Amino acid sequence: MLSKIISCSISGIDGCLIDAEVDLGNGLPMIDIVGLPDSAVKESKERVRSAIKNSGFPFPAKRITINLAPADIKKEGPSFDLPIAVGILSCLQIVPFEVSKEYMFTGELSLDGSVRGVNGVLPMVYSSYTNGIKKFIVPYDNRDEAALIKDAEIYPVRSLRHLCDFLNGKEEIKRYTVEVENIFNSTNGEMLDFSDIKGQENVKRAMEIAAAGRHNILLIGPPGSGKTMAAKRLPSIMPDLTFDECIEITKIYSVSGLLKNKNMLINKRPFRAPHHTVSASALTGGGRIPKPGEISLADKGALFLDELPEFSRNVLEVMRQPLEDGQVTIARVNGTVTYPADFMLVAAMNPCPCGYLGDGDKCRCTQNEIAKYTSKISGPLLDRIDIQVEASAIKYEDLKDGRSSETSEEIKERVVKAHKLQLERYKNDNIQFNSQLPPNLIDKYCVLGKKEQAMLKSAFDRLGLSARSYHKILKVARTIADLEGSEYITAKHIAEVIQYRNLDRKYLM
Repeated sequence: MLSKIISCSISGIDGCLIDAEVDLGNGLPMIDIVGLPDSAVKESKERVRSAIKNSGFPFPAKRITINLAPADIKKEGPSFDLPIAVGILSCLQIVPFEVSKEYMFTGELSLDGSVRGVNGVLPMVYSSYTNGIKKFIVPYDNRDEAALIKDAEIYPVRSLRHLCDFLNGKEEIKRYTVEVENIFNSTNGEMLDFSDIKGQENVKRAMEIAAAGRHNILLIGPPGSGKTMAAKRLPSIMPDLTFDECIEITKIYSVSGLLKNKNMLINKRPFRAPHHTVSASALTGGGRIPKPGEISLADKGALFLDELPEFSRNVLEVMRQPLEDGQVTIARVNGTVTYPADFMLVAAMNPCPCGYLGDGDKCRCTQNEIAKYTSKISGPLLDRIDIQVEASAIKYEDLKDGRSSETSEEIKERVVKAHKLQLERYKNDNIQFNSQLPPNLIDKYCVLGKKEQAMLKSAFDRLGLSARSYHKILKVARTIADLEGSEYITAKHIAEVIQYRNLDRKYLM
């Protein structure tokens, strides 16, 4: 007796349809699972056996062969428990095969027959739906994220017995739906506000420019100058996510096992702040079974690296390629996976080991100590940071100033206006922000007059900038012009950008 049940596996953040083929034949009672399974999949035969028996069904005393096809794709995790169990029960004619073949099944089985939630249900349902599958049997715990796919018929189950009664028409399971629009437009608590920051107008201005064009930014200043405070408030002024971006981020968190039912749709831009002891694999993703790292969890949002020179140099260097490509590829013996990593880098550092360089007699660091400290940041990495701004020490007058500071809502209004200009300008170029401009489009959208060209040439020669830095200056200048609603880049815009590129020469030589 042969049955074929539709299931799904995960590759990166995308699903891949898998057929769980089950054959019951004569021979010594045993279970063989083939099709490139990992340890968790091989162990499913013991979970399935106990779950079927403890659900009150007979377990066949036959040779059971289970093939997970296509066989050249690595199968990982416990999500194949449920389709394998349904395949065996279908071979025994306990559940009708004609009914079960209409559904995609996923779920882990407990020994008592209850169905446990699994990671990656959203990308499984999304990919299966785009491949023509309309009906889905998912664990009850994963019902909310599965129902985010509009028009997909989601039927959540609590146990194997519950599922069998449903397939046999003995019990009704209502199709589960959620109000996607309400979830997308919901607010998850209050955000930190820029009005909390006293003084530091130059830092606020730099953060506004960075948010408007999604430019990488480095804050340099002494301890207590508000670098971390400003960074944590960045999401409050970034443009809102689109629904497709929400789905992409939610898929990443689903695969990582970080998605909870109460936050089933990530509708706010992520803000990740790993500790400086983070490893390279934790930052970029990896492991024996590859999982998304911090740069992928920050996709469409911001990655904040506080105390940048304290990070291991090799950890920082692995970010160079993702910063350029917006994705990270992890290669293993059994295959290669690619995760999105379209993040905005926000970094902060002290100007010297003690942090008080330039503050009178407080700094006791030698030139060698300063050079050793700042040399931990390589030139190629610094070259990929669009804006470098100095956060000076806060003055007493700023703290006691009773005037209200500009709120995040007011700053965001200008940021969103500039972003709309970019969306309209690049609607045929498949990009959204000025920072994403490829070299072949820079001359088209960043036109300079003779005065602006002369100013940029002078800065290029004086600061010894690279070709990448040249392009970064033009992109940031384009963003500043957009914030002012200017069609053209003027000398004033170029002059402001150059201020954001000379700190690497001041501190990092």
